[in-house]
Amino acid sequence: MATVSRHLASQTNKRAGILPYLRIARFDHWIKNVFVLPGVLVALTVSDHVRWITLLENFVIGLLAVGFVASSNYVINEVMDAPFDRHHPTKHLRPIPSGQVALPLAYAEWLVLMALGLGLAYLVSRPLMLTLLVLWIMGLVYNIPPLRSKDLPYIDVLSESVNNPLRMLAGWYIVRPISAPPLSLLLSYWMIGCFFMATKRFAEYREIANPERSSAYRRSFRFYNEQHLLVSIMFYASFAMLMLGAFIIRYRLECVLAFPLVALLMAVYLSLAFKPHSAVQHPEGLYREPVLVSVATAASVALTVLLFVDIPALYRWFAPLKAGLIPRT
Repeated sequence: MATVSRHLASQTNKRAGILPYLRIARFDHWIKNVFVLPGVLVALTVSDHVRWITLLENFVIGLLAVGFVASSNYVINEVMDAPFDRHHPTKHLRPIPSGQVALPLAYAEWLVLMALGLGLAYLVSRPLMLTLLVLWIMGLVYNIPPLRSKDLPYIDVLSESVNNPLRMLAGWYIVRPISAPPLSLLLSYWMIGCFFMATKRFAEYREIANPERSSAYRRSFRFYNEQHLLVSIMFYASFAMLMLGAFIIRYRLECVLAFPLVALLMAVYLSLAFKPHSAVQHPEGLYREPVLVSVATAASVALTVLLFVDIPALYRWFAPLKAGLIPRT
């Protein structure tokens, strides 16, 4: 039986050709590199004498670099997760669990994609290359034993979502290969990523609807349940908005006007997790959710405009009270 299985897998590999190797690199997930853009925009607000041709060249090269490093991480994720994906209702059809990929070639692909990404990043700036090196190392921490942080409850979400502030740093260093964005903004970006990731976990847990099978698929599900995940989602959302508020008050008060849209976006995203076959399990397909896309577009446009448009009256309306004028209770 084992011989027959190996023969069938070999035949599948021959028929599949290069396509499975492209699939495990998840080039369709490059849409997530949109999280680089806020770093670019914030850096532009504090930059003088921008050379737009150079910036455009660096932006294209930088995005490619981020994409290749991310794909390298996706490849190792597919390799390390294959034994667990066999217990998932749909992921058992992925190229590696279904026997369409030769593991030595997958490991070679992992390293080649990393080298491409870091090489391109070096063409833009050394800080960008170092940022993407950390992004790649976090892929090792998340996927490879004995660390394999994705198996640890809460640590899985926190470690995976570090990719968010790293992408923001990448955007910043594409424009300004010096200094760094404010810590409050990086923390907010990290917690927003945690909110998205915990919501994805919640949707996955509900979709499998079988504690034994879910814990075989993802070890952190041995601890998680719907209550744990919802409470963590509330924590991440609150922390994210608190840090975003700290950044806005100190650096760009105009952005406070976009708060309702940002809050609505997070509420719409969470609501999707309660749907059967929720789109939040597959973020690359979220563009098919018209309400989410509309709110995300409105929030993005509002934040972008407010980063560059000054509204002096806001500083009078939100001016702090003097000590002697604080009402006593």
